[in-house]
Amino acid sequence: MIPAGPGTRRTRVLGIDVGSVRIGLAVSDETRTVASPLSTLPNDSRTMWTRLEREMEDRHVERVVIGLPRRLDGTEGEAAEDARRFAAELGHHTAVPVELWDERFTTMYAERSLIESGVRRRRRREVIDAVAAALLLQSWLDSRRRVTAPER
Repeated sequence: MIPAGPGTRRTRVLGIDVGSVRIGLAVSDETRTVASPLSTLPNDSRTMWTRLEREMEDRHVERVVIGLPRRLDGTEGEAAEDARRFAAELGHHTAVPVELWDERFTTMYAERSLIESGVRRRRRREVIDAVAAALLLQSWLDSRRRVTAPER
């Protein structure tokens, strides 16, 4: 189990986009200002949890934000249930706090961004989940900065 709390030198936040085939990962910088795509992992419980724990340990992650896919009207469907199950399972593997965050449109924005950047279709399939994870994590980071920003 990965330790959490004061004295653990953990400063980064890990963003996770849970897909049925791949898990997209993104990580914040130490100042929690910028999210960057990290990698994708096969959504295969035989190897995924070990690899995910290693990424969290190597990057000194102190919090995990998992995308919660909602429908346009805000309701939750099967994909949201999968994300909630994933979050609960991750909670059994780590003491690091796990939070769910609305991820509506992140995959669409990620695909649009990759197309505009000229990334070929085959490569887009490989990286889109990590880019979507970065978008949802950036949204979470921005919301925290707005909440904690001093009034002018």
